[in-house]
Amino acid sequence: MMRFVLHEDPRSGNCYKIRLAAALTGQTIERVQYDIMKGDTRREDFLRKVNANGRIPVLQIDERFLPESNAACWFLAEASPLLPHDRFDRADVLRWMFFEQYNHEPNIATLRFWLHFVGEANLNRFQKEQIMAKRAGGEHALTLMEEHLAVREWFVGESVTLADLALYPYTSLSEAGGFRLRDYPHVCAWIERFEALPDYVAMD
Repeated sequence: MMRFVLHEDPRSGNCYKIRLAAALTGQTIERVQYDIMKGDTRREDFLRKVNANGRIPVLQIDERFLPESNAACWFLAEASPLLPHDRFDRADVLRWMFFEQYNHEPNIATLRFWLHFVGEANLNRFQKEQIMAKRAGGEHALTLMEEHLAVREWFVGESVTLADLALYPYTSLSEAGGFRLRDYPHVCAWIERFEALPDYVAMD
């Protein structure tokens, strides 16, 4: 049996994704916590042993280390219902995971971090100038999700998949970045369905 260790900051939605993937697939995961605000992942021992890129999450699988949240979730989801058997549906799951990383997370997660943890008064000039653009980008992503969910319960197929899991954490946390979830009723209903899953675990 493989040993899984999650190297994480528990405040991170990307780290939370991996905990969700383990929970929804019935796998046990150990946790090692870091504080990114204190630069823990930039220390020499972390860079040398865990991830030379200085980022978390990292899923440790026995003695090997797998960075990037969606890659780690994919590994945990192999041979589980979170990954559909249909070839097109599996590609569609990847499509939404790429959407999450390129359109959703850079806007919604970034604003949450800037406004909720750093504080607007502490942002540099460039960051302050980016707030409106990131808000527009986040609202666009939420609107696309809302339209997609208007005619279906889950993002791919008829049941929950890794696409839903990838999008859930930062969507559910988006109000900390100043987004109004009540403007997206289908997204809100989807969040409720996700949180009603039997093996769902809440964020710390």
